[in-house]
Amino acid sequence: MSPDLWSFSLTLYARPGVEQACLQLQSAGVSVCLLLCGAWLGQRGIACNEQRLQQLRGVAQAWDADVVQPLRALRMQWKVAATQDAELHSLREQVKTLELEAERILLLRLERSAEGWPQAAATDLAVWLEGVTAEAAHLDRDALHQLRVAVTGT
Repeated sequence: MSPDLWSFSLTLYARPGVEQACLQLQSAGVSVCLLLCGAWLGQRGIACNEQRLQQLRGVAQAWDADVVQPLRALRMQWKVAATQDAELHSLREQVKTLELEAERILLLRLERSAEGWPQAAATDLAVWLEGVTAEAAHLDRDALHQLRVAVTGT
């Protein structure tokens, strides 16, 4: 897997079933960026603890609420109308690009926040995934399992 969080995220997201699993978890209230960060840290063998989870949540929550979610809401609001309006479709695509850039910046901020955390001998993937999804309502366990399989290959 990739050494940086952005490359890891792009590689993982492109694997079969991962996009759908992430979208299902997102609809349950999970931050996909935080989820991808947890998968990256777990795959790298970084130990998970409550202090680290809180630190990452602190980084993710404000940016997600103030930047990513408003862009996503606007993009979704225009979805139907953009199918019949070429100019609105073009604007919607620009908003989509901005949303992706906002997510890339959030992933960079999460990566910087975890800089210097030592690697352990064993992976802590399951603990990270459980930790970053702990606050979600109606968590889709199948989607979480799909993501775990995509990261580990088993």
